[in-house]
Amino acid sequence: MRIAINASAELLHGDIGRLREHAASAAEDGFTGWWLAQTGLVDALTVFPAVADTAPGIEFGTAVIPTFPRHPTMLAAQALTTQAVLGDRSLVLGIGLSHKPVVEGYLGMSFDRPIRHLIDYLEVLVPLLTDGRVDYDGEAFTTHFDSVRPGHRTPSVMVAALGEQALRVSGRRTDGTILWMVGPRTIEDHIRPRLVASADSANRASPRIVCSLPICVTDDAHGVREAANQVFAVYGQLPSYRAMLDREGVQHPGEVAVIGNEEEVS
Repeated sequence: MRIAINASAELLHGDIGRLREHAASAAEDGFTGWWLAQTGLVDALTVFPAVADTAPGIEFGTAVIPTFPRHPTMLAAQALTTQAVLGDRSLVLGIGLSHKPVVEGYLGMSFDRPIRHLIDYLEVLVPLLTDGRVDYDGEAFTTHFDSVRPGHRTPSVMVAALGEQALRVSGRRTDGTILWMVGPRTIEDHIRPRLVASADSANRASPRIVCSLPICVTDDAHGVREAANQVFAVYGQLPSYRAMLDREGVQHPGEVAVIGNEEEVS
């Protein structure tokens, strides 16, 4: 098991210097990875080369970039360029469907048939990342493209997958899944078995599971958990996360957060 840190909240300050300081601190504190979600107007992938010199040896990853706003050809170009600048540093390209209220409400795009969208997206994205070319005629995407790949290393691809269909696609086509607000019982009983079975059926290596949870070291566990329930309340309302909380047997998002004193958290 590796322990990394998600610095997505730092993006909301819009300060690259602050991000550099955060990445440096993460590396100094011994975290093995530094992850960013695509949120706001700071581009997550572009940040990694900007902070790389401050955090030697640390893995970078997106958790996650929504697929609907970016054509897979464009995302492949950006990810490959980022990887080329990073050189031999490990880069994980984490992608996800996002949610219907976000895609339709904020972006004004259709969220129709999201699993079909995900399948077609990966059928375009993965060959471009590995070979620099693709010939694919799908329902959501049709792409015929051939170009020189910058650099020699290929980013790892992972998907934010919670439901059975998304887990099946992720296991067969990618290196694993990136989770948020998913408890240990649900990982062992739902996520891992389905992901591993799908990977095995495609003769892929054992899939990776990145589990992201809110963590707080405090002597006021009750008060912080109540605050977490309020801060993360939206995740109890979005259907995909609600289903995971129900599987875990909890009512509120704060109940899956890791909260306690130093001994309890460690």
